[in-house]
Amino acid sequence: MTLEVGQKRLELLHEMVPKANIIALLVNPSSPNLAEAQSRDLQTAADQLGLQLHVLHASTEGEFDPVFSRVAQLHAGGLVISSDSLFFSRSGHLATLAVRHSVPAIYGFRESVVAGGLMSYGGSLAESHRWLGVYTGRILKGEKPTNLPVQQSTKVELIINLKAATAIGLEIPPTLLARADEVIE
Repeated sequence: MTLEVGQKRLELLHEMVPKANIIALLVNPSSPNLAEAQSRDLQTAADQLGLQLHVLHASTEGEFDPVFSRVAQLHAGGLVISSDSLFFSRSGHLATLAVRHSVPAIYGFRESVVAGGLMSYGGSLAESHRWLGVYTGRILKGEKPTNLPVQQSTKVELIINLKAATAIGLEIPPTLLARADEVIE
């Protein structure tokens, strides 16, 4: 559901920091199909919201620090971190940098918020793993994989980390807190 919820991520970040008119998007150029699709999708959403979007690139962990420096240079009021496996696997490091640089950031996975990130909006990995188990069980019972229907996780979660908000000096709008599926204190 990476692309399906990208625009909503930007809307939620804009709701978190409504005075920000410049937003950055972090993509991994080593995943060009995903990076290009997410960039196009968020540019459309930014145009609709009247926001300026700057696409930043990182394909290694060593490029994260310069990205956050660039966010500051651009005077970006927030950062959307794309749902790339590199960023997911380095959630803690990205969350630490976001707090250090006081950058409100939104991620695609709950695990990033548990690691110290501000907020996430995306599909549930637990539900995806549950489907994987169901499919594995069906295959082990003799069903042919080609006969199984394509299934996609439909559960989308908004997770907010109050500690991260406090660390970067943000007051979370009550409307966001009310809609959150989980609030981490």
